[in-house]
Amino acid sequence: MNAIDKISASDRYERCVETSKRVRWDIEKDVIRGRRFDTGHKFLPDGLSLADAFTTLSPGEKRFVSQIQGRTYANIFGLVERFINAKVLELSHDHWFGNQVALEALVRFSDEELKHQALFRRVDAMICDVLPGGYRFDIDPNGVARSVLGKSTWAVLGLTLDIELFTQLHYRQSIDPDAELSELFKDVFLYHWREESQHAILDELEWVRVDAGLTAEQRDRAVDELIELVAAVDGILQTQAKADATYFAATCGRAVGGAEALMIETAFLKAYRWQYIHSGVQHPQFGKVLSSLISEKQGQRIQAALATIQ
Repeated sequence: MNAIDKISASDRYERCVETSKRVRWDIEKDVIRGRRFDTGHKFLPDGLSLADAFTTLSPGEKRFVSQIQGRTYANIFGLVERFINAKVLELSHDHWFGNQVALEALVRFSDEELKHQALFRRVDAMICDVLPGGYRFDIDPNGVARSVLGKSTWAVLGLTLDIELFTQLHYRQSIDPDAELSELFKDVFLYHWREESQHAILDELEWVRVDAGLTAEQRDRAVDELIELVAAVDGILQTQAKADATYFAATCGRAVGGAEALMIETAFLKAYRWQYIHSGVQHPQFGKVLSSLISEKQGQRIQAALATIQ
């Protein structure tokens, strides 16, 4: 890394600190504001829930699907932020006796991730109050975090940047423009997006910094580990798609036959793969950063792996 790059990186850490101070918010005072979720509105927009894929459902049933997916959306974010926060705290050690602005940026990142986890626990409890009983999200955040953190830092940061970037994309392109969504749900992800925008910058800075210290062999193994992490995410999505389809069939108010139940589960999985895998890896900035770090052959390995997840 040359001197110009170092100055640029330092400036970016500093801007993240300044923005973090400016956009800081409180869960109850700024986001919830004494409101409740309204089941007369969708929670996730059609562009994320892939409502058109649920071909056998009525408009009201598709709205219910968006609400189920909205609850899972909050829970998935709470899940991944457990390992993201742990990795950020680990990375902060590298700056203890170095760039104190970078250290502050990462400490703020960690503090915000803890707050986001609390926000999503609150959202889950509030949605529980207005939707039928029986919803299940049985994925252990600590177990997932331990598994993810067993991979290289390079691989974890690649997955993390992917997540932070699709968070922004989802809000700007799908959640914010949809006038039919619950205003409370929109506000949850407005405030989340305001802080995640800085997190994506920090992910990129740290990924590039960590990459600079790797040998070619270490990087090649890290590429395989990133592929393994994406496959693990897909395993989680398959489990939750099945759980959410089962919940829908049990609570939608009508009989759902075996063939239709399978179609509904397939549609849930298609939506979840779009939300949590494909929308991120197709993000231009993710592709730009990733391609700057890996070889053409390594990129082909990643694309071949992604092609198996449809």
